[in-house]
Amino acid sequence: MAIGRPREFDLDQALENALHVFWEKGYEGASMADLTEAMGITKPSLYAAFGNKEELFRKALDSYVDGPAGYTKRALLLPTARAVVENLLYSEVDAVTDPECPAGCLSINGALTGGDAAESIKEELRVRRSQFESDLRARFERAKSEGDLPDAADATALARYIATISQGLAVQAVGGATREELKKTAEMVLMTWPPVAAA
Repeated sequence: MAIGRPREFDLDQALENALHVFWEKGYEGASMADLTEAMGITKPSLYAAFGNKEELFRKALDSYVDGPAGYTKRALLLPTARAVVENLLYSEVDAVTDPECPAGCLSINGALTGGDAAESIKEELRVRRSQFESDLRARFERAKSEGDLPDAADATALARYIATISQGLAVQAVGGATREELKKTAEMVLMTWPPVAAA
């Protein structure tokens, strides 16, 4: 049985390079020339290894969720709702202002598109943002059941509030806001966080 010719590039490194292009330029803004140049491969090699541009973006997004944005899943595991929010927001600030990465968040930057060709990508990103909000809501409902949030707390509204702040931090970072400036925003959110229900 013949052995296929080995790939002449590192798949993981190529995907990471593509991730950074999408992160910086968005889905539509990233041309195939941008991607192949950053990945150090030819267009046929890209298609053979990753499929088309849309499939490459989805793979890059999965890599982003498990890598640079992995703090979101870790934050949800913390023991109190306040700890979840505090860790989430400060981790978000650190991530969207990381000097080693493009400013902002891939799920926000990638959605800043206008053409019909990107509709499926915009929908994918919308679904993922909605899932993040749903995960927050479920975590806040659990906090209510544990007495960690007041019975009167609106878990749905709180989840929307924190998701909106989180996304806003990313947008502000793209606009040039500094890490210190965004940390002050996170501090303001925590100052108004709902009190723990009295025992």
